[in-house]
Amino acid sequence: MESKRNQSYIVYVMFFIAIIAMIYMNVQQETNVVEPLTISEVAHDVQEEKVSRILIGKDDKVVVIYGNGDDAVERVSHKEPTTTLVEQLINLGVSQEALASDSIKIEARPLTTWELVLSNLFVILPVVFMAGILFFIFRQAQGSNNQAMSFGKSKARMFTGENPTVTFEDVAGADEAKEELSEVVDFLKEPEKYIQLGARIPKGVLLVGAPGTGKTLLAKAVSGEAGVPFFSISGSEFVEMFVGVGASRVRDLFEQAKKHNPCIIFIDEIDAVGRQRGAGLGGSHDEREQTLNQMLVEMDGFDTETNVIMIAATNRPDILDPALLRPGRFDRRVMMDRPDKKGREAILKVHSKGKPLAPDVDLSSLAGGTPGFVGADLENLINEGALLAARRNKKVIEQEDLEEAIERVVMGPERKSRLISAEEKRIIAYHEAGHAVVGNAIAEADPVQKVTIIGRGQAGGVTWFRPEEDRMLQSRKKMMATLAYALGGRIAEEEVFDDITSGASSDISQVTQMARSMVTQLGMSDELGLMTYGKKEELVFLGREISEQRDYSEEVAQKIDIEVRKLVDTAYKTAKSILKKHRKELNAVAEALIEKENLTREEFEAIFPPPFGKKSGTPQIQ
Repeated sequence: MESKRNQSYIVYVMFFIAIIAMIYMNVQQETNVVEPLTISEVAHDVQEEKVSRILIGKDDKVVVIYGNGDDAVERVSHKEPTTTLVEQLINLGVSQEALASDSIKIEARPLTTWELVLSNLFVILPVVFMAGILFFIFRQAQGSNNQAMSFGKSKARMFTGENPTVTFEDVAGADEAKEELSEVVDFLKEPEKYIQLGARIPKGVLLVGAPGTGKTLLAKAVSGEAGVPFFSISGSEFVEMFVGVGASRVRDLFEQAKKHNPCIIFIDEIDAVGRQRGAGLGGSHDEREQTLNQMLVEMDGFDTETNVIMIAATNRPDILDPALLRPGRFDRRVMMDRPDKKGREAILKVHSKGKPLAPDVDLSSLAGGTPGFVGADLENLINEGALLAARRNKKVIEQEDLEEAIERVVMGPERKSRLISAEEKRIIAYHEAGHAVVGNAIAEADPVQKVTIIGRGQAGGVTWFRPEEDRMLQSRKKMMATLAYALGGRIAEEEVFDDITSGASSDISQVTQMARSMVTQLGMSDELGLMTYGKKEELVFLGREISEQRDYSEEVAQKIDIEVRKLVDTAYKTAKSILKKHRKELNAVAEALIEKENLTREEFEAIFPPPFGKKSGTPQIQ
């Protein structure tokens, strides 16, 4: 908008400059046509009857014309300002008969257009300037008026269903969700089949899932499959600083939807306006609650003949107002879970379409190595692999590019430019070797995928434990193994250097948090039993847990601290005994890291084969 306004200013300035230039050129042409005559020469030519016409102009300028028609020639002269031209010519010897003859005419010369403009320039310029100011003021006022008139209009973007860009084929790894929504598509295509049986299709569908699981994509696919208009808007676009605007936009959105039925309304991040009422800092009359109230009313206003279905997406269903979730509004809740290995492979196939993959690329292997990844992560993985291949001037994307892309997505890019001393390099090598050796020696731990002493993110080095299969549950033994190998780095520093460093700060934080969760939330303490301790206090309006309410006595608090200490001490003793037993392997792994800086799973297991054979578990990074 600003660039268009600047362009209009430039056009007006250029137009004004062009007018001035044309005036200047015209004046220059008139003043430099022919060499001017003296008044004596004019008198002589009049006496000789060579002059056919004399035009007297402004500023005592005289135009003398010789001949008639196409043969006419104009010469310029100037008369004396004190007397008239006739008097001057008579004084110079011109007879009265010659001046009165029909062969010569003396008259005032009319002003040309340019002379008229120049003569009135000081009058015209202020008028033009004021007219321009009034014009721009009018334009601004008109724009402000239009904006004010449309302030309460919905900002929803409508996509027609004639040429769908997204269908169910573009959504992978969510088979159950697609099956749930296929009824919605069928209803929009053939509503009579349901109406004849007296069936009522769900008025609203709430898509619930972690960020990046494809909620928005699935909503677009429903519209593409049904071939109906699709209104898309974010929950935050309803609310403004002015009271009543959000409710007005809700009304306008539903009016537009009814005009284009059958259609779909999609509200992304509905928790921005759908949070539980009465929890706002502004009392019960804030703008957000008025918007929600209007939305509830509009959803109740739908009937079976409108054929308008509302789809909303959120990753915080726990903070939504109960009135939104009751039957008759959002009747159906569709869960968008993190995809399993089969789903991840299907998603990788979708995102790799049109990209030149090398024949050795194994998407199944990549899917197995990315547990916990959602659709957005997998799309980023393929893109990172393409960027790495392009950086290396390759024509196709190879397996090694995608494997390295997984590491970049999980652990961050390498910081190879960081300079560290030989002593620090040795400490980091033994620290990471401690993690790897302890984890490799415990049957319940995940297999070591990679060990590196090249910094990634905030970490000086990384030991990556990657599972070979998906797991939804973690056993107590599994969590104790995690505590043990998390402490392996600190214990390796103690054993080798007889000193400790600050490099284990994140490990200690993770160990403390996990051990406390095992005691207070997961019931994994023999002393405290199957109870949870500590109630999370949360303000729905703020959406974050801001404190923990202690619903237990001071005596229980002391027992919790003792039990947490027991778990950490047990893990510490386990890790220390493993490193003493496998000190030779610890030294070998550390020396290999100092030499190579990176060890793959094959290289690590060649130095220290897993004592318990093949492993599987949940992913951990130390």
